[in-house]
Amino acid sequence: MTDKPHAPATERNREPILAELRALFADHQRVLEIGSGTGQHAVFFAAALPHLVWQCSDRAENLPGIRLWLADAGLANTPAPLALDVIRDPWPSERYDAVFSANTLHIMPWQAVEALFAGLPAVLHPSATVAIYGPFNRNGIATSDSNAAFDAKLRSEQPHMGLRDVEAVDALAQAAGLALIADIAMPANNALRVWRLVKST
Repeated sequence: MTDKPHAPATERNREPILAELRALFADHQRVLEIGSGTGQHAVFFAAALPHLVWQCSDRAENLPGIRLWLADAGLANTPAPLALDVIRDPWPSERYDAVFSANTLHIMPWQAVEALFAGLPAVLHPSATVAIYGPFNRNGIATSDSNAAFDAKLRSEQPHMGLRDVEAVDALAQAAGLALIADIAMPANNALRVWRLVKST
């Protein structure tokens, strides 16, 4: 039997994120998770929020691990994961009233971050909520020594990676018709940034 992939950070951050999603997604029905990674967040949040259909997506090479987590959990509200490379793959034809993504923007090339926000309007219902979790810089400056060290480590490993400036991300969101409605401080110098679709582009 193949072992499921495991990301320790997911177990550390899932409870604080869930505490916020309970309110943010209380009146929502269908969530598209972009960059589901191992699938750990999906099964945890879908189990805790059974009113939601939680749609995983990620690049094709990550889908086998996600499928293992979904199969093991056996939840009725987690359909089969979708292949979604935000630059190369077609986006889903269905629409969602929420999008969630965690610890993705600093891993993606900036071109993919641009493509992510540009693709959102086509899959969002009016007034949909977009919630993105992770570490961010503000005004080009790290918010902590640990985030500065993490940023340097990422850039040394792959030049395309690195913490994103909230101002640059917000500009992409605004261009996609999204308005920032919450900027929630999270443990370990992370943030949960939340936008609402106010107009389709």
